[in-house]
Amino acid sequence: MQNVDVVVVGAGLAGLHTARRLAEQDLDVLVVDRRRSLSAGIRTTGIFVRRTLDDFDVPGHLLGPGVRDVLLYPPSRRAPVHLTSDRDEYRVADMPGVYEHARRTAETAGARVRLGVRYTGAAGGLATFAGAEPVRARFVVGADGARSRVARDLGLDVNRRLLVGAELIHPVAAGPGAPAFHCVLDPRVAPGYLGWVINDGRHAHVGVAGYPGAMRAGVRQLLDVFAADAPGRPASAGPVERRGGPIPVGGVLRRLACPGGLLVGDAAGAVSPLTAGGLDPCLRMSDLAAAVTAGYLRTGDEGLLRRYDGGALRARFRGRLLLRRMFAGLRSPAAVEAAVAALRSRAGRAAAARVLFGDGSFPDVDPRPARLAVR
Repeated sequence: MQNVDVVVVGAGLAGLHTARRLAEQDLDVLVVDRRRSLSAGIRTTGIFVRRTLDDFDVPGHLLGPGVRDVLLYPPSRRAPVHLTSDRDEYRVADMPGVYEHARRTAETAGARVRLGVRYTGAAGGLATFAGAEPVRARFVVGADGARSRVARDLGLDVNRRLLVGAELIHPVAAGPGAPAFHCVLDPRVAPGYLGWVINDGRHAHVGVAGYPGAMRAGVRQLLDVFAADAPGRPASAGPVERRGGPIPVGGVLRRLACPGGLLVGDAAGAVSPLTAGGLDPCLRMSDLAAAVTAGYLRTGDEGLLRRYDGGALRARFRGRLLLRRMFAGLRSPAAVEAAVAALRSRAGRAAAARVLFGDGSFPDVDPRPARLAVR
């Protein structure tokens, strides 16, 4: 039977980044994912914020041009609030390419990645898979999405507050004008969140997300309704791809680690509760998770696992959790129309700019204390 230090379940960005960091610590790491191709089953728009690109090595050739303009529309679609930054705030990534790059860097560091392997459980130091031999693992990292099976197997917290989103992606013809991010606040198609169009000059992403219990027509039908006249959507110049999936917005889970393993990415609730952005937090928390895991496996000190503390992270963005609850409560078009009208004031525009262009969407996560504790 194969023996490894760590099994990482899920070959998304969080899982592959964690595997890379663990392999760089000379640990024997195996990554498994039920998908047979990393270009299948993508569940993210792929919008990277400036802060992420400043701090992490996402290859520039996999990124579209910078986006500086954001337009916030009320349900009526009239008189949007137009915000402009003096810096490139967003870039849309070729996510299949990003995943392949993350896989190569993980494998270069020494991790092994096996696709087409479905995880079925973990207990007593044994990880089992459908149609494959079990593996003895000292530790299991759950990077298996918002409805994590690993979380349940390890007795850790699970996500309870979820949005569901769906998106269309298609190529666009080259044209004049700067790329822009169009956000439509309309509870009829996106209750509790928004509809969006982002055109980076190469591809258009058109999507909606909201609380599933309030999306009585179903997210796919609401997406089709929204896409029919979505503001800023250019004509398609090629085949249309569909994506979709759940988005945790309840904040980082409190109990993230135990002696048998820990959670990263969506499985850990590592998503900004207000903006629902998950790429930046998944990378930051994966660095900390890898440092904690490596320290624990070297020393056996369970105190190190307490450094991976979801409760402490939640305390650092109580304001955004409160804003998420307020945003979720805006269920009538008239209330949302009034909220957008308030954003047209000087104070409202400043508040919106802080959320959309600021650096505080997710708190800093510093892995250095965990590394120092091992030395």
